[in-house]
Amino acid sequence: MSTAERTWSGPSAPERLALLRQAKSIAIVGASDKPSRASYFVATYLLSSTRYKVYFVNPVVKEILGRPTYASLADLPESPDIVDVFRKHDDLPGVLDEAVAAGARTLWLQLGSWHEGVAADAEAAGLDVVMDRCVKIEHARFHGGLHLAGFDTGVISSKRQVLS
Repeated sequence: MSTAERTWSGPSAPERLALLRQAKSIAIVGASDKPSRASYFVATYLLSSTRYKVYFVNPVVKEILGRPTYASLADLPESPDIVDVFRKHDDLPGVLDEAVAAGARTLWLQLGSWHEGVAADAEAAGLDVVMDRCVKIEHARFHGGLHLAGFDTGVISSKRQVLS
């Protein structure tokens, strides 16, 4: 879907920051044990650089980064605050149904993932929705870590960051 066809408007940067600050747990749906996959990169960042309880949802793989995986959101030991989705477009309505049934608070669709119907249905069910954004990039952006792992922030300065 091209950007011109997009009509849904997601949360602002301060609202996304609030979602990340309020969350205590993140379930990665479509998590992979392959280091070349984006979900693996996001998982390593979340485990090493955040305080979140991180759950991996993948019905095929038994373990990722030394942690158990779960076949579905229904199998998690708690309701996740954020469901971070790495699944193809046609799978998104089913993931939404699982997220609602699991009691999730936020449906977060990764970079390149956009589904206005799912967003509308999620909001109608009371979930917050973020689309076409990476949890790792957003967290790092808000917490001064975009320079980690090769992100070029484009900022060259000898001035210290103002924290107010």
